[in-house]
Amino acid sequence: MKIILTHEVSGLGTAGDVVDVKDGYARNYLVPRGFAIRWTKGGEKDVEQIRRGRKIREIATIEQANEVKGRLEGVNVKLAVRAGDAGRLFGSVTPADVASAIKAAGGPDVDKRRVEIGSPIKTLGAHQISVRLHAEVVAKLGVEVVAA
Repeated sequence: MKIILTHEVSGLGTAGDVVDVKDGYARNYLVPRGFAIRWTKGGEKDVEQIRRGRKIREIATIEQANEVKGRLEGVNVKLAVRAGDAGRLFGSVTPADVASAIKAAGGPDVDKRRVEIGSPIKTLGAHQISVRLHAEVVAKLGVEVVAA
């Protein structure tokens, strides 16, 4: 099935790409979650809009990405969340939480779709996350999760 990606999907492509995937993957995962739309002849206009929007948000060069990486790695991020007595969180820390905590700590504005949390953060303490700024540049930073 031919689809148009509306968001970046690792291993598949970036927003605005037209790709062929298996029918079940598109029908059961990509389209319901809003990562893609079905390809149509009229959808080519959508592709152009998506690419223009991506170009505006995207960090264009590796030099810019390295500059943002330096600013990101210099930020101490503390995230206050509700937790139980044993240090377990009520829920987990999401990429949107991390992106807003970076902004609140005085760091650069980061898109939540670029924040990659390896395994779900469900405990208090220091955790390592990465932010994919460019295809070749990944910033690693520590996030300290504290009880609210």
